[in-house]
Amino acid sequence: MKKQARGFQRGDRVAEQVRRDLADLIRSELKDPRVGMISLTAVELTPDYAHAKVFFTTLNVEHLPEIEQGLKRAAGFLRRELGRRIHIHTLPELHFIYDSSLEYGASMTALIQQANALSDQTPED
Repeated sequence: MKKQARGFQRGDRVAEQVRRDLADLIRSELKDPRVGMISLTAVELTPDYAHAKVFFTTLNVEHLPEIEQGLKRAAGFLRRELGRRIHIHTLPELHFIYDSSLEYGASMTALIQQANALSDQTPED
């Protein structure tokens, strides 16, 4: 028999807690100047909590390689500090991944606005 989906499962709640705590740690504890203004958009945990994909976005896309390097270097520190805040049986290894969905959404919005502007300029028969 197939289980019914019941809203948020435990893994979803843990992933959201990891996202909130990591965002707070990056904002308040991380001293690396390469990691400036970033936003954590989502966290995906493996079922055994061994690995966490941490998706982030930034307004400084031109400094993306430096930001990724800073996050990779700080992953151990962030994991240790996360362990002090969250008590779960396995603390996940953090993998930071740039989330380009916001840029994609902005480009799609611009294309839609452009198409609307063109349709407003064409005379109707």
